[in-house]
Amino acid sequence: MAAPGAGEKRAEIYTYEAPWLIYAMGWSVRPDQRFRLGIGSFVEEYSNKVEIVSLDVEKGSFPPAPTHSFTHPYPCTKIMFVPDTTGTMEDLVATTGDYLRIWHIKEDGVELRSLLNNNKNSEFCAPLTSFDWNDANPARVGTSSLDTTCTIWDIEKETVDTQLIAHDKEVYDIAWGGPEVFASVSADGSVRVFDLRDKDHSTIIYESPNPDTPLLRLGWNKQNPRYIATMEMDSAKVVVLDIRFPTMPVEELRRHKAPVNTLAWAPHSSCHVCTAGDDSQALIWDLSTTSAPGGGDGGGLDPILAYDAGAEISQLQWSATQPDWIAIAFSKSLQILRV
Repeated sequence: MAAPGAGEKRAEIYTYEAPWLIYAMGWSVRPDQRFRLGIGSFVEEYSNKVEIVSLDVEKGSFPPAPTHSFTHPYPCTKIMFVPDTTGTMEDLVATTGDYLRIWHIKEDGVELRSLLNNNKNSEFCAPLTSFDWNDANPARVGTSSLDTTCTIWDIEKETVDTQLIAHDKEVYDIAWGGPEVFASVSADGSVRVFDLRDKDHSTIIYESPNPDTPLLRLGWNKQNPRYIATMEMDSAKVVVLDIRFPTMPVEELRRHKAPVNTLAWAPHSSCHVCTAGDDSQALIWDLSTTSAPGGGDGGGLDPILAYDAGAEISQLQWSATQPDWIAIAFSKSLQILRV
C-alpha cells in the first residue's frame, strides 16, 4: 500500500487464487499460524467449500493447494478462527450460513465439532448473516439472523445463553465491544448496543437518516471501545460513531467512489480504520484528528493510504497478531498486503 502519490518502494503483496468466487474470509489468530487464512466460496449451489491456506514465508508465496479444504452447506457468511492469542487452545474455526458450525482443524483434516441450531421446533431455519467470537471469553459466540434475533451461544456447553429480538427487521451484523456488550446493525437502519447484564434494554446509538435504508456492516474499535463504524447498503460513505454522542456521527468517510462492502479497525491503533468496496479500493484512514460530532470543517477526511485491487473488494480483514498486514478478497483472489 502506498500513500496517494507516493511510490518509493513496491508494497509486499502475496496472492492466492481460489477456484471460485471468495465471499467469506478470516485471519488466524494463533501465534504459530500467523499467515494462515480461511476463505469460503460463493457458489449458487447447496455444496460450497472452505479452504484454509497458509503463506510459505520462506518461499514468499502461497502454495497452489490449500492445507485443508472441506465442504460447507451453502456459502458461509463469515469465517473466524478461535481468538487464541497464546496458541494454547484447540485449533478451532467457526462458520455461519444456515447454522453456526464449529470445526476442529487437525493435521489430517477438519472435522465438524458442533452444529448449533436454535430452531429446534421448526424444519426451517432463518439464515445467519454474521457472527462474532468474544475475545475476552472464547466460549461465547454471538450470531445475527434474518429472523431479527441475535443469539449468544456457549460453544463449550453447546447451549444458548441468550436469544434477543434485536431489531424490527433482519439483523445483518454483530460485533462484541467487551465481555458482556455487543452491537448489531439491521435492515431497520439502526445500530443498537446490548448489555447481557441488562437484557431487557438496548440503546439505539444511530439511525440512518434515510428511511428504510439497511445498515450492512459494523466494526467495533478494540483499542478504543467508544468508536463504532458502520455503513448503509449501496452507500459509498462510512459513518464513524462515538457511543458517548448517540445519533450524530463524529466522522463520515466519503472518498470511496462506489458502494463500500467491508471495514476493519486496526487491531493495534485506536485511530486507524480500513474500508474497501466496489471501487476496487482499500483505503486506510487516520481518525486521530476527529473531534466531537459536528466539529469537522465539512471538507471531509482524506485517506492516508490507498490500494487499488483491480476488481471490486468483497472482504477485508486486518490481522490481529500482525498489525502491519491486511487481507483483502476480490473475485477469486485473496491478497495479503503489508501496510
